[in-house]
Amino acid sequence: MPHQAPGGTDVAPADVTPLVQLVSPTGERVVEPDNATYRSRVDHLTPGDLRAMYRDMVLTRRFDDEATALQRQGELALYAQGRGQEAAQVGSAWALAPQDYVFPSYREHGVLHVRGVDPVDRLRLYRGEDHGGWDPAESNVHLYTLVIGSHVLHATGYAMGVQRDGAVGTGDASRDAAVVTYFGDGATSQGDVSEALVFAAVNNAPTVFFCQNNQWAISEPTTRQSRVPLYRRGEGFGIPSVRVDGNDVLACYAVTAEALERAHAGGGPTFIEAYTYRMGAHTTSDDPTRYRERAEEEYWRQRDPIERVAALLRAEDAWDDAWAAQIDRDADALGERLRTEVRALGAPPATTMFEHVYATEHAQVTAERAWFEAYENETGQSSTEAAR
Repeated sequence: MPHQAPGGTDVAPADVTPLVQLVSPTGERVVEPDNATYRSRVDHLTPGDLRAMYRDMVLTRRFDDEATALQRQGELALYAQGRGQEAAQVGSAWALAPQDYVFPSYREHGVLHVRGVDPVDRLRLYRGEDHGGWDPAESNVHLYTLVIGSHVLHATGYAMGVQRDGAVGTGDASRDAAVVTYFGDGATSQGDVSEALVFAAVNNAPTVFFCQNNQWAISEPTTRQSRVPLYRRGEGFGIPSVRVDGNDVLACYAVTAEALERAHAGGGPTFIEAYTYRMGAHTTSDDPTRYRERAEEEYWRQRDPIERVAALLRAEDAWDDAWAAQIDRDADALGERLRTEVRALGAPPATTMFEHVYATEHAQVTAERAWFEAYENETGQSSTEAAR
């Protein structure tokens, strides 16, 4: 399934394993002998499931657009856009079991949507009002991590803990668990990611490494980071690896489902490279026109992951105008809620900085908190004012 991108870069070079694709950019099912196993993994998905995936992708993009607008209006300090990566995130998240645990980087807005993390809570970090924004225990989604690649090592350690707790390979579908960690192409150049791959491989940890190769590590193209497709880095550590069309929501679902099945059964880690494209900026402080060509951006706009699902639904007589109009209304309601509630967010008491430092009470932290509260009482300032 190779095809050419601008500049002659192969999406799937002929001398390597082709990328997995189940739906073409124009919305037709791709039926080839090489993808038969993956096709079987989506056979159970109904037209209703496809419509639900489409809705998740549309709402994820609306969240992205509204958050970007809020940052431009000064309501957020920064925002990392995910436009164009909805299929990779929604498709993979749909494959997760409730007991699976997710370690995201900082732009997995679609994954958080599918896992039920409140949209306002997702923006507390970007507004500078909270170090995290949500309780990881409620959704089995760890907090966003801004330090590139560090969370991949944390995910592997967590997966080793899951393994040692006996929650792998029991045959109990409601108990066997895995860990999925999301990171970008740039993170694969970080030492933490290499260390994570070593530990996951030699310990057979139930870790799914989901690399969203959006082709730009800020302003650095993938060609400046690796001389081979990124999924082959996983192979170098002895980890089963696959490259998937990251703009194909069904293909992303299928490869993740296979990887999770392997991990749940005790078969160890998998490395997935989802070849996609960041249609927006790296963050709202970035100007991609300084390093990307208009032709490249147009090429990928024609391969929009949301439009691909819409084309598939129309081709299979599963599209309904009234249903689509309702999704638009849902998106409008989401936008209104974000604009209203994010602006209303207030800074938490400064004393919260002493919470969650250690799992149990720590004498030094307790003493420091007592000193701070005494200072607050003496000066008559609120804890937030005192901290500032």
